[in-house]
Amino acid sequence: MTEPGSNSTSATTPATALRSRALGMLVLATAFWGLSFPLIKSLMLLHAQLAPAADSWFVTIYVLAPRFALAALLLALWQWRGLLTTGITRSEWKQGLGLGVFSSAGMIFQCDGMHYTSASTSAFLTQFYAILIPIYVALRSRRNPGAVIWTCSALVLAGVAILGRFDWRELHLGRGEVETIIASCFFMGQILWLERPEFAANRAGRTSLTMFTTQAIIYVALLLWLAPADTFATSLITPWTSGPWLVQTLMLTVVCTVGAYGLMNAWQPKITATEAGLVYCAEPIFGSVFALFLPALFSAWALITYPNETATWTLLVGGGLITAANILIQLKPVQKSAV
Repeated sequence: MTEPGSNSTSATTPATALRSRALGMLVLATAFWGLSFPLIKSLMLLHAQLAPAADSWFVTIYVLAPRFALAALLLALWQWRGLLTTGITRSEWKQGLGLGVFSSAGMIFQCDGMHYTSASTSAFLTQFYAILIPIYVALRSRRNPGAVIWTCSALVLAGVAILGRFDWRELHLGRGEVETIIASCFFMGQILWLERPEFAANRAGRTSLTMFTTQAIIYVALLLWLAPADTFATSLITPWTSGPWLVQTLMLTVVCTVGAYGLMNAWQPKITATEAGLVYCAEPIFGSVFALFLPALFSAWALITYPNETATWTLLVGGGLITAANILIQLKPVQKSAV
């Protein structure tokens, strides 16, 4: 005969294991995104060398358009049999479209901001959504999220302020920092959209394909619109003649796009949006580590000038505060609502 309480124990263990696995997969996704920061910076510098007359917005979109067009193509080829038999449901279209719009807007501001700030600073400032999410959730539910969440949010806010070298007397941030914080607001929308209960039964592969297709359409349309009229064909073709540009674009596509977003779309719904937002704060740690040695390697290979970054006090202190928030939230995990 089963002893009292044995059912709850057996139910709790799988739930705990699932949560731990989800956290591990999301940390892996943040590592992939961390790699994207020096990769994108390198691609933009390389593109500026290949097409020196192009403005920053055109270069920004050109980094994004091939990345998501190729990602959509790879996912379509990978799932082609399933697409022919079961297709994509209306709910998956809706979820993927929303994710694509939020992510596209966020990436446009984030990538353009990287023209005006370092890859490490961009990586950390992107995490501003970690404080915005609990504020939004508290307002939506009209319930105090608790001391742990507010403490973690305060740590993230302090870390962001230090990393952005925010001047409280002038209340001023540079263009790169401002654009990155705007991007973070759109990423918050992406995280919250992914959590919606109505999408719980959706398949991550189909949702990711819809998301990438949406982004590819947006970016290609912007690319054609922003291409210089006098050098239209040359501006669009020239990057594809560069070996380093092609290899780095494929790395960005396979690892930082298909890999990272595939993990995010599959595993984030297993935990709360607030907790996910704080877990994603590990992303700049990876980005900063990669930025310590990859730029010099990219420079030697692609013949660009992109020096390695250094571990400054603002990076160590600001990053340390954000990391502390990430650790603290894991000590008292947020319970996922059933509604």
